[in-house]
Amino acid sequence: MEFAALIALTLLIGMLIILVAVAVGKQKGEVSDQLNQKEDNSVEENAVKAPIAKKPKKQLRSQKEKAQQHIFSHPLLAASLKSHSGNVTSIDFSSNGKYLASCADDRTVRIWSTKDFLDRDHKCLRANVELDHATLVSFSPDSRAFITWLANGDTIRIFKMTKKEDGSFIFKAAPEDFPQKHKASVINIGIAETGKFIMSASTDTNILIWDLKGEVLASINTNQMTNSYAAISPCGRFVASCGFTPDVKVWEVCFAKSGEFKEVARAFDLKGHSAGVHSFAFSNDSRRMATVSKDGTWRLWDTDVEYRKQQDPYLLRTVPCQVSEGSRVALSPDARVVAISNGCDIAMYSTSTGQLEEEFHGVHYEEITDLRFDINSRFLVCSGDRAVRVFHNAPGYRAAIQDMQGMLKKAQNQAMKQRLQQQIEEAQKALDVVLTAPKD
Repeated sequence: MEFAALIALTLLIGMLIILVAVAVGKQKGEVSDQLNQKEDNSVEENAVKAPIAKKPKKQLRSQKEKAQQHIFSHPLLAASLKSHSGNVTSIDFSSNGKYLASCADDRTVRIWSTKDFLDRDHKCLRANVELDHATLVSFSPDSRAFITWLANGDTIRIFKMTKKEDGSFIFKAAPEDFPQKHKASVINIGIAETGKFIMSASTDTNILIWDLKGEVLASINTNQMTNSYAAISPCGRFVASCGFTPDVKVWEVCFAKSGEFKEVARAFDLKGHSAGVHSFAFSNDSRRMATVSKDGTWRLWDTDVEYRKQQDPYLLRTVPCQVSEGSRVALSPDARVVAISNGCDIAMYSTSTGQLEEEFHGVHYEEITDLRFDINSRFLVCSGDRAVRVFHNAPGYRAAIQDMQGMLKKAQNQAMKQRLQQQIEEAQKALDVVLTAPKD
């Protein structure tokens, strides 16, 4: 009996071992199948994902190639300034007309000589922006210093030009930057031509008036919901802003005869646009202003008014134009020409007739960031990518000739007639040279 029971127990144990082995083998097979299925799925997913993963690299590569390969030409293109290795965000002419400053996200500010614009080679001086980069630049009235707005530091840094023993120039940053005061992105900075104050304006309707040492003299709330642009007038008396509302608001920054700051007083408004204003510009004597609006028009204004007697500026002209969200307007110092940017394009108009004089398409491969005339109304300069484009102001030459021809018809003095005739001939020769000059 015991022997039989032992045999039965042995058989039972053997059957259990066989059943366990079969179950384990089956489970291993299922696991193996699952792993194989996962591998197949992974291969399929990778096959699908691989092209997607490569797209950003291809896109970055195409952008880099586009930046290097973008070529623009036009009969009125005088020069392309190309020393920056990053996108240029702001430009400014010095008061004496000798220099053009440009800043870019390559951590440098470049100072160009305007007398070299027509040369084949364009040399420049470089100022390094340590541990940061500048998004805005503005010359001081004496042309021996400039201020920048720091992208990461969110503040103003001053650079001074000093002459070395060998005659070369270097730029040294001030020991301390201005304190951080703005809570939103800053859209523009500037130094008054009088040298009495500095302005900075942000998108949150706030404009700050600083002294040259970094102390805040006044804060202006523009009440425009958002600011799109702000600037100091060339005469150094006014600060103006535009934004979401259809008005441009202008304030006078007042100082006592002793030189002490008094107040910021409301001067006048430019009213008439039916939508928000993108930007504005002053003539050199601040007696004219130009505005460009979301309503698809630019306007020319007579601002030579007695605003203290509540006299409003006069609207001189309204002209339809193509605009975009970042459109900028530039008014030549002599107020004869208006330039409007629209994305990567520029249009130039006569202020006396409102007629479209010139168009430049695809000037940059990215949206134009700044647009300015030089102080002599000879050139129109813009930035948008790594290059700064310099154009001959041919519409300005033509407008000057027309003005002098009109004066010649009215002149009664023979000496005056001879002088005007000579000036007309000289201006015509200068225009002819511009139009027939060989291009690169």
